[in-house]
Amino acid sequence: MSTREKIPGPDHPISIERNAQRVLVRVAGIVVADSKNALKLQEADYPPVLYIPRSDVDMTKLQSTNHTTYCPYKGDCSYFSIPSGGSKSINAVWSYEKPFASVSQIGHHLAFYPSRVDSIEERDP
Repeated sequence: MSTREKIPGPDHPISIERNAQRVLVRVAGIVVADSKNALKLQEADYPPVLYIPRSDVDMTKLQSTNHTTYCPYKGDCSYFSIPSGGSKSINAVWSYEKPFASVSQIGHHLAFYPSRVDSIEERDP
């Protein structure tokens, strides 16, 4: 696998903006994240992803895993499972601890796979 950094551009745009709505993430009936400060990352033609500041996530509900991936546009990615969610919630959460400069805003933020949690709700603040 190549670990060469790629810079977002016209052929692969990435934009990051503050999400105007409050974001709640639930697993097994428990709120594991509640944020009014989420970021919305739009990458190329992929669905937008909400990145929630660590300070708005109940980190006691997450368990770090050994799973890692690499994105040439964002960098090295680490994962967390949510034990209360059972096997569905293994590696349900990801984070770019030291993202590349072009997406530095998502550092210290977490994202949740919608299919691995019960819900990701967006509400008016």
